[in-house]
Formats: sequence, C-alpha cells, structure tokens
Amino acid sequence: MSPSRLSVLGVSALLLTAACGTAPYDGDAAAAAAPPGVLKINTSPEQNRIRAAKVEAIAAEVPAAIRAKGEFLIGTSTFEPPLSFVADDDVTPIGVEEDIASLVADVLGLKVRIEATSWGNLFLAVRSGKYTAGFSNITVTEERKDVYDFATYRLDQVAWEVPKDSTITSIAEPADVAGLSVAVGSGTNQEKILLGWDRQNRAAGRKPAQIQYYKQAADTYLALRSGRIQAYFAPNPTSAYHAAVSGDTKIVGTYSGAGPTLQGLIAAMTRKGNGLAKPIADALNALIEDGTYAKVLTRWGLSGEAVPESVVNPPGLPREQ
Repeated sequence: MSPSRLSVLGVSALLLTAACGTAPYDGDAAAAAAPPGVLKINTSPEQNRIRAAKVEAIAAEVPAAIRAKGEFLIGTSTFEPPLSFVADDDVTPIGVEEDIASLVADVLGLKVRIEATSWGNLFLAVRSGKYTAGFSNITVTEERKDVYDFATYRLDQVAWEVPKDSTITSIAEPADVAGLSVAVGSGTNQEKILLGWDRQNRAAGRKPAQIQYYKQAADTYLALRSGRIQAYFAPNPTSAYHAAVSGDTKIVGTYSGAGPTLQGLIAAMTRKGNGLAKPIADALNALIEDGTYAKVLTRWGLSGEAVPESVVNPPGLPREQ
C-alpha cells in the first residue's frame, strides 16, 4: 500500500500524543508502567532496537560491491506511526520499517544508515542506486516489478476499527456493513473496497452504508467516540497502532489491501537485477525462524501483519486497466 496520505498530520499528532513511554519487549523495563492493555511506545531517538547477529552464509550472498562498501543505505518516507515517523527530536526516523531494515542489515553484516525522503524521491533514489533498498510500506505491484525487485515482510492489510465497547464483534463481508455509519479516506484502497461492498449490499436489497469522510484523523476518532460513526475503515498498521496505544478502540476485522482475489504484500524494494532481493529475503526468513521478526512486530502492535516467509517478487497488485 502506498501511503494514503489521509490526514497524515492528524494521524501523527494523535498517535504521538498517545504514544509515550517505552517499548514493550524484554530489556525495556519501564514498559511495566503501562496500563493493562495499552501499548507503550518509545518515541525517543534512542530506540534500544532489537538486534540480530550476522549470518555468514547469508552475508556472503550480498553483491561484492555492496559488501565491500559495508553500508546498507535505506530510504524511507516518514509519514505516520507506526510505520516510519520522526522521533521526539523531529529528525531521527523511527518505526517498524526502520526496525526491520536494521535487523536485515545485522544479518547481512552491513552497517545500516536510514535516510528519510519524499515518497516520490524514494522510488527514484532506489532506481538510481543511491539507496540500497527502500523500506516504506511499499506494496508489491506488477507495474513496480518491471523496475524493482521485492522481498516481502508484511501483509498489506486494511482494518475495521470500532469503539472498545462496541457490540460489533466482526466485519468480514459486505453484509456486515449494511446500514452501518462508516468513515473512510477518500481516494484510498479501502474506499474502493467499501464502495464495492456497498454496491453488493444494495443489489442484494440490504441497507446501504452511511459513508462519512473526515479530513483529519482526530476528527474521525472524535466521531467514533461520540457515536456519530460506528466504524472506521483504514490501513491496518495505523488502526492497529491506534487501538493498541489508545485503549479506546478495537480491530474487528482485516482485509487484504489488494481486494478479494489477492493478498497484498509489503516488501523491501531494490533496484531491478542488483542481486540484493534474495539476500534480503534470506535474512528475513532467518529472522522469522529465530523469532526476532515477531518481536519487532509485537513491539509496534503489528503482529497481525506477520508473514510466514519472505518471498522474492511474488504476484503483485494487477496492472491498471
């Protein structure tokens, strides 16, 4: 999923207000102060990241020129928690993307360096070879595979978020949203899915959904708390993170960001044919196998987006007709 850009500043401000304290994994002792059921996130530039050991056999797969340089220069677009955002110093990029990129660098025996850039420049810089790879919630698509290679590491999911005390327990199919008041971002993948579900409901004689649009995420969550809307359909990372750090909401269903016929996948992106996608995938698989990968996703409240294995250049979102 490319960043929806829906209310980026609103989402970031809201989540960073809620996210304080330290990360909930072994070694972050202050996390014990977190109220039950509320995820505490370290937003300081000193991240105390989970680290991994070099795996010699995988490191040997890295192309010689990159291995000789010894650096894993990563490009990311800092747009919203928990994916990639700036720390309290307003400079240092932090988030699940940075954590996963750092782990991959560890396994490959390279020194990670992370640079924040714009979404558009990220693709240009990877294509030119300036960045070794891009880690920025990038969905695999068939068009992108013409120019880039990919190594997958998360599911591309959208999520249904409702108030914690809502009687709604599951949203999994069109009938589940019939008659509901739902907020969604304009022009997003989730809006496309929701409008399709609503058409199916109307054709089946069910009540239409009452679809609402808000410019700021803070306004959406205020509407959710006040009962003006019953559900919010948004990218899973931001919704899962908000539910975890606020304790005010819950996730009652997830759905592939690619729609009903394909599971979308988030991946590390490298320049086509530079020989790095396989070592990255092998590094990710080693991290999946030893449990380190799962710890990072848990740290950011994204365990539901775990993949069982990393694969190179899987089927991506179809080409635009």
